[in-house]
Amino acid sequence: MDIGAGRERWVHRYADAQRKGQVRDADFSTLSGLEVDPVYGPRPGDQVAGFERIGWPGEYPFTRGLYPTGYRGREWTIRQFAGFGNARQTNERYRMILRRGGGGLSVAFDMPTLMGRDSDDPRSLGEVGHCGVAIDSAADMDILFEGIPLEQVTTSMTISGPAVPMFCMYLVAAERQGADLGRLNGTLQTDIYKEYIAQKEWLFAPEPHLRLIGDLMAYCAEHIPAYKPLSVSGYHIREAGSTAAQELAFTLADGFGYVELGLSRGLDIEKFAPGLSFFFDAHIDFFEEIAKFRAARRIWARWLREVYGAKTDKAQWLRFHTQTAGVSLTAQQPDNNIVRTAIEALSAVLGGTNSLHTNALDEVLALPSERAAQIALSTQQVIMAETGVTNVADPLGGSWYVEALTDRLEAEAERVFQRIKDLAALAVPSGNHPIGEMTSGILRGIEDGYFTGEIADAAFEYQQALEKGDKKMVGVNVHTDVTADSLEILRVSHQVEIEQRQTLAERRAQRDRSAVDGTLAELRAVARGEGSLIEPMLAAARAEATLGEICDVLREEWGTYTEPARF
Repeated sequence: MDIGAGRERWVHRYADAQRKGQVRDADFSTLSGLEVDPVYGPRPGDQVAGFERIGWPGEYPFTRGLYPTGYRGREWTIRQFAGFGNARQTNERYRMILRRGGGGLSVAFDMPTLMGRDSDDPRSLGEVGHCGVAIDSAADMDILFEGIPLEQVTTSMTISGPAVPMFCMYLVAAERQGADLGRLNGTLQTDIYKEYIAQKEWLFAPEPHLRLIGDLMAYCAEHIPAYKPLSVSGYHIREAGSTAAQELAFTLADGFGYVELGLSRGLDIEKFAPGLSFFFDAHIDFFEEIAKFRAARRIWARWLREVYGAKTDKAQWLRFHTQTAGVSLTAQQPDNNIVRTAIEALSAVLGGTNSLHTNALDEVLALPSERAAQIALSTQQVIMAETGVTNVADPLGGSWYVEALTDRLEAEAERVFQRIKDLAALAVPSGNHPIGEMTSGILRGIEDGYFTGEIADAAFEYQQALEKGDKKMVGVNVHTDVTADSLEILRVSHQVEIEQRQTLAERRAQRDRSAVDGTLAELRAVARGEGSLIEPMLAAARAEATLGEICDVLREEWGTYTEPARF
């Protein structure tokens, strides 16, 4: 690679961004007043072996970031994850986050909602509003976003099993605000593969879930081009106990599966690939996490170009949200969690994250209190405003250690991809894969327990190392003599559940029952056939059909899924 020519290309791209007003008007100097360059790299004439794998920011393979300007152009979005109790209570928290500097919203749902159950379902007893907000119908969505213009605020929703009906309720809430739906921007998690691999919140067998996801991808590509219908999640894989390399490989493999799904639907990769986003964990091993993020961009760009034929930069970009590691937080000496979160957040920023959530110090015990949520928000603001890390694109690029780790993680991921291909060959010996090779391998890996077994082994090895003292955790197995003050934690009153059930009963009594029945009958007919399920779900949401009613229609048609027992 001609290093001088690469630098010249970067110079032209950066100058073009300046002409277009895409570089922030800010002080790009050190605390002592030293001016710093927008990027650093080899000097003209230097010979750096393999530099084409590192490159320059904004240039394939995007190891150093998607944009030539780095964070000089646009800083990452501060997107705090929140949800508890009922829609009214969560709306108040959202308003606080936006008022105090949050740039986007991220919705946490309670367990009944995540499982496609209504708040008055007997299986919801004792769980309503406890690990997130309870949403039963579009009316709850109206309250959740009251006073928050959805056309102007990017909104992420962390839900997979019933993601598509929840998305339809979100669209109905936006319609009722008078929003132009074509201008909505946000992210829906939707990633069902990681449910079978790690989190276990599915509704049906994989195939009908993939049908729903394909319908969603097609709908968004045609009607809401800025909206990202899929956030491929490594976060939950890592939280289940995987290594960084496993998180990287399993997540990207899932992403390849969704690319194959889009292609199998006849979608244009240049249009739908930019709608795929990713969600990674930022764990406590600082440099390993930075290397993981850099490797992820490089692998994704290479596969999208060389394997799936994407030609444009946007179709090759890996855009990702990051959340600091919940599993790294400790109940012992919880104030230490502020430090852990700050370090993890900094690794995400140095790795080039596009948006970021910082965990609160008390999340290991309960949903965040308002004070703890404010500290978490301020952590990002301090990193953004005071540390100088936004001045230079990929400031660790070229570090011998970071580059070696990046290469090592990429190689580990490629070994996993080959294993998934081997599983695909077992699943479909003919090689005529219905959707694609990676998809066949993933489905066989789910069926065989490959992914869950690998994660379980990794989690067991780490726990052994922790108990032996080989790996250290302050307050847990070292420096345990400090006594922490007790925390006042947020507790969701049982009254929330009582009131939510009462509200739901009133809504059921007030709605047009015949309209609800008619839309659910149409949904059932389409579920039995081959058409898109988005429009009948939208009609059901507009009629105030509940989440449980919509999901029950699909359960009755498609059945449910039980994970095979393995020992």
